[in-house]
Amino acid sequence: MFMNFFAELRQAKVPVTLREYLMLMEALDREVIDKTVDDFYYLSRAALVKDEKNLDKFDQVFGHVFKGLEKLDLGALSDIPTEWLKALSDKFLTDEEKKMIDEMGGFDKLMEMLADRMKQQKEEGEDGDGNEEGKKGGRGKGGTSPFGSGGFHPEGIRIGQDKGRHGKAIKVWDKREFKNLDDSVELGTRNIKVALRRLRKFARQGQPDELDMDGSIKGTANKGYLDIVMQPERRNTIKVLLFFDIGGSMDGHIKLCEELFSAAKTEFKTMEFYYFHNCLYESVWKDNRRRNVEKIDTWDVLHKYGRDYKIIFVGDATMSPYEITYPGGSVEHWNEEPGAIWVDRVTQLYDSVVWLNPTGERHWDYTPSIGVIRQLMNDRMFPLTIEGLDKAMRELVR
Repeated sequence: MFMNFFAELRQAKVPVTLREYLMLMEALDREVIDKTVDDFYYLSRAALVKDEKNLDKFDQVFGHVFKGLEKLDLGALSDIPTEWLKALSDKFLTDEEKKMIDEMGGFDKLMEMLADRMKQQKEEGEDGDGNEEGKKGGRGKGGTSPFGSGGFHPEGIRIGQDKGRHGKAIKVWDKREFKNLDDSVELGTRNIKVALRRLRKFARQGQPDELDMDGSIKGTANKGYLDIVMQPERRNTIKVLLFFDIGGSMDGHIKLCEELFSAAKTEFKTMEFYYFHNCLYESVWKDNRRRNVEKIDTWDVLHKYGRDYKIIFVGDATMSPYEITYPGGSVEHWNEEPGAIWVDRVTQLYDSVVWLNPTGERHWDYTPSIGVIRQLMNDRMFPLTIEGLDKAMRELVR
């Protein structure tokens, strides 16, 4: 079973290695957990999953291999230990309800009845009312049949409906749904931090205010007396300059941009940011409340920060194409030069420039302005998703 689990994870493209599998087997051999499915789930997930984007794939494989949620075979239900079902009964049902279960013939009998009812329902139509005295005697809402979504029976099987009303169903016979944690999901602050960590270049700079343990031990051993060696703190030396599109169509992406901003401030010791609206023009600003009176010349910004900065634009690039390609195209002021010229200047001055777009990539082809910006960025536009941010960081460290 465990080898099958390992093989199916590989087949689902979860990057697990033989070494990790052997580590999991060693943990089981040492009995570091109780022998329960839940404990094994958390242990195996910790041992085998290295990237959060693979959690959903792992859950699906685990559910299939160990819980049978995806490929439940009615003919294989006899493999379910009887003591499991008895434990469920003892925990949730009254003595009177247990007696009714015995009269029904137990769980196996119930599943046989379900198979017959489902077959009958399919052949005769789906107009059963869920009551034993109903029109078809099949599944449906209400009544006392053990099959359905709204009825009451001490040993029922719920079909459809997102939740039961009585909480007595032994098996929820619903389609299994997952909230994706895969590559296409928009990011939360924690996932953003994980993705940004690819953009790292560590070095020790500044004042020696941190104890160098290895150096102190070596110096003490060589000199024969206590020799305390200090060293500068190890810091991420990557420098980042962020330009945030603000207002208009970006209002719907405020939460995501706030999460990106918060994560970036945590991950990068040297980070600066400025705001613009729709497209970059001759001025930017730091405070949106005072953007009309405290604007900063874009040329000054570009001359202030050296070529070693990594430039990240964040915006949906959704506007009239005239705002990019024509003088005076801005919706807020008369711009002497087209926005395209300013974007091009940034890409010419800096070697590492990317554009993060919070709009889903599948919608990009329907917005002409996005195509214009992508061309100006030399196709270095990426969706603001786990996969997109990972690709953007790879582009910046090339």
